Amino acid sequence: MEKLKSEWFDWIKALLIAFGLFFIIRTFFFAPIVVDGPSMMQTLHDGDQMIVNKFIYQMHEPERFDIVVFHASDRKDFIKRVVGLPREHVAVEDDVLYINGKKVEEPFLQERKDKMPSYQPLTGDFQLEGLPGGYETIPEGHVLVLGDNRNNSTDSRILGLISMDQIVGKTGLIYWPLDRIQILHD
Repeated sequence: MEKLKSEWFDWIKALLIAFGLFFIIRTFFFAPIVVDGPSMMQTLHDGDQMIVNKFIYQMHEPERFDIVVFHASDRKDFIKRVVGLPREHVAVEDDVLYINGKKVEEPFLQERKDKMPSYQPLTGDFQLEGLPGGYETIPEGHVLVLGDNRNNSTDSRILGLISMDQIVGKTGLIYWPLDRIQILHD
């Protein structure tokens, strides 16, 4: 009888440790997220299930073209691509991205552009000053994010700049559905 109690205690202890580790990993390191909507098409599809790396930005700042998850509201997280970084001026003219006046290629948009009619731009023209906040350059602690499906995305053009405090983490691993499993590269 004493041996049976000991085995049960060992099992309970193992389960509590496993749940504790799961809670710590889920809370501080990695979390699943499901893409909701078409705003990141062609890169991400509605229903793609991904892993968010929650600790990477504790080690370094976001980089241009990182795909990030951020709190858009108390109840809703969005997935978008970092386009503008602190101390930069961002503009789009004739579907060309300009950072501090220099043209920047966005190869991840080419497939989407190829599917658009030639007379319809993917990204409407804008300048940083015309976005909510009216900044001339992106302030420290903020980034400008855009969806890859630029003509159907609620992003910094509507929401304004995103504070680093709003960012949950970086994502780049699609694990479901099986035919979409991949690691995304910038």
